[in-house]
This record gives sequence, C-alpha cells and structure tokens, in this order.
Amino acid sequence: MVKIYDTIIIGAGIAGCCAAFALQQKGQKILLVDRSSVPASGGSGAAGAFVSPKIGKGSSLQELTTQAYVYAKEFYLQYFPKYFSQTGVIRIPKDAEDAKKFKLYEPFNSTEYQWIDKESLKTIGINNAYDSFLFEEAGVCDASAMCRAIWERVPFFQIDVEHLEFDENVWQIKARSYALKEEGIKAKNIVLATGYQNTLFDMRYMGVRGTWGSRGDYYSKLKLDVSMHKSISVSANIDGIIKLGATHNKAKNPCMACDGKPLQMLEERAKEMVDSSDFVLKETFCGMRAGSKDYFPLVGKVIDVPYMLETYPAIVRGAKPELRYRDNLYLLNGLGGRGFVFAPLMAKMLAESMVEGKEIDKRVNPDRLFLKWCRKLKIKN
Repeated sequence: MVKIYDTIIIGAGIAGCCAAFALQQKGQKILLVDRSSVPASGGSGAAGAFVSPKIGKGSSLQELTTQAYVYAKEFYLQYFPKYFSQTGVIRIPKDAEDAKKFKLYEPFNSTEYQWIDKESLKTIGINNAYDSFLFEEAGVCDASAMCRAIWERVPFFQIDVEHLEFDENVWQIKARSYALKEEGIKAKNIVLATGYQNTLFDMRYMGVRGTWGSRGDYYSKLKLDVSMHKSISVSANIDGIIKLGATHNKAKNPCMACDGKPLQMLEERAKEMVDSSDFVLKETFCGMRAGSKDYFPLVGKVIDVPYMLETYPAIVRGAKPELRYRDNLYLLNGLGGRGFVFAPLMAKMLAESMVEGKEIDKRVNPDRLFLKWCRKLKIKN
C-alpha cells in the first residue's frame, strides 16, 4: 500500500528542517525529502549561522528580525543546545561614517546589549574597531551539525523530485531516484523549501534570487571568546576552530567572480580585525542563499499564476481579483543570509497556519508581491 503523509517537505536546508520539525510537533505525519543524502548540502551548510538581532532605525524588517532572533535563540537552547554557542556577538561599524550611525541605531536596540569601546575591544584582540554594540545573548550555530540534529528527529528520504501531481486531493511525487524503492510517495500537503532553485511551479512573482555565500573554517589557537561582525563574520574560537563567513557575491557566475579564491576577501578583512597569523584552513564551504525582492521571508500559500493570468487578463492593468492558490501547496523560502535567525519562527508560523488555520503574518506572506509583479508584466510586454 502507498503511504500517504500529511505533509511532505521538499528541501533539507535549515528552512525545510525547521518546517518538518514544527509540523511534526503539531502532530502531523511528515516526510522531509532532499536530492542529497545529507542535510544542509547547499546554502545552509555554507552559512556562518550567526544568531543575532538586526541593527538599524527601527524598520519593519528590523522588528521582524529581532522577533525571529529572540525566538530562534530560545528554540536552539531548548531543543539543540549542543549546536548553539552563546558566544555573544559584537556588531562593529564598518568605518567612521558608519560609527556615527550607531548612535542613531541605539534607541532601536530592543534586545539586551551594551556599548563596548574601541580600547576594550583591543584588550580582547579586536583591532581597527570603533565603539560597538555587544549582544551578549547572541551566538552562532554549527550550521551543518544543527541541520543534521533536526533532520535526525524527522523521517527523511533522499529523493530527487522531478515533478508533482495533484489528484483526488493528494499530491504524488514523481522522482528521478528514490533512496527507498516505493511505488509512490503521496501527501495531502507539500511544503517547498527549495531555496533559490525552483523548477516545480511558476513562482516568478516571489522574485527569489540567489546570493553566493562563502565560509572558511580555520584551525587556530587564538584566544577569541566572542563572535563579531564587521562586513564579514568572524566567530569565536570554538573547539580550536574560528569561522570566517559572508553572504557577498551576487554575480551570475560566482565561481568566475571569485577566480578560484572564495576566501580571499574574508581572509583579508579578518586580518584587519584579529591576529590571524596562525590560521590554517580546515575546510571551505560555498553555497547560494535564497532571498526575496524586499528581503522579507516568504511563508504561506502558492498562488496559481497560470490560472490568474489566463482568467483575469486585466490583472496586468491594475485589476485586483480574488487570488486563487494551488491546492494544498505551501512554501518557506527567501530567508537570505539570516536563515538560522528566521527559520524557527517562520516554521512556527507556517505550521500554525497549516494545522490551526492561523493567518500568516502579512510581512512574510508572499501575496504581497503578486499584484506588483503582474503590473510589471504589462510594462515588459
């Protein structure tokens, strides 16, 4: 007999892993699938995985990020403390002009923090810095290990999904390969957590785009007890390893742009901040992080784009008909370079919407992008 799941989640990065975990906690019979045999084989595995608040002048994105940070911190401490190190994170101004802005940002720091002056920074081994914010409760995840720890708590198959068919209120996966030889795998619901790659449905309106990220893990004896960010991330020394990372390359051919040296920029900037003279490269990680047009996550239902354009051609001229969605199709995507901050809360929102019928937060609902995209279609045509 073919097994029918409540929900199948496609993609085992931090977004998919958290979605699977949250839905399973809601009592759903779920299955997490990925074309790779290991979790976090893409952008999530290459992440620096800092868990810290966003600084700024109180924008809606800052408020959401800080809300997600508070939730993520407690989530990791409760369920996966072994893979989350509360090192504290120092946010350092990029230059003198940026340092002036930090004074303006201060009233909008809604989580616990303290100023740390440049002389104090020198005493802990941080050079070329200005007065900075220290978020003592912030920290860093072991990216791959965190995803694996979540992945080990949920059912998982390695499946290279070719396409999906919806028939009689059930989705069936059509795949190129199966880790387990079954005649078919079906589910009432599908959650797409596929990152920047999407070949299954027309979701152009979401504008998901990839930004290349690199991370290098280095052996070091440098005594560095706190993590920091100054255009790049430098982690504390955890078990003899210091991590350098950044989400930095929007080139269409990032490997060409890096010219075979994805860590060169990271190493040069790290050298300006800390004594990196004994750093010995252990491993290099590179991957594409998926972001949205407006930098907010994408959580919710998927609009039936072909139906809307065919049925309501006036939509490209500003008409606002009622939206029609793909049956039982959801997504969790667009987390950008803050995937480990956003994923737990976004997964919670998605699970509550799917299981309890709660309304998705308008800030992250993908519907916000559809009508504007439709109007741009007219301009292009």
